[in-house]
Amino acid sequence: WYVYILECKNKDLYTGITNDLERRLKEHQRGKGGKFTKSFKVDKMLFSEPHPNKSQAAKRESQIKRWSREKKLRLIGLPPKSC
Repeated sequence: WYVYILECKNKDLYTGITNDLERRLKEHQRGKGGKFTKSFKVDKMLFSEPHPNKSQAAKRESQIKRWSREKKLRLIGLPPKSC
């Protein structure tokens, strides 16, 4: 399983989990990935992190979703000003 962070066309960040990164990104790009990404259109995947099972991935997703945008960008390795 993976935790991933997407950047939407409006520069918002979206965090989710999946067991197939390529499929999930395509779903988001086609507007099939969820209400948020359907509304704001996905630009690209910025980050992914492997986990041994769905439970651990979901816990990490929950943790990251509580973080500020700046902290997420630091995790990704981007300076806060770049996005």
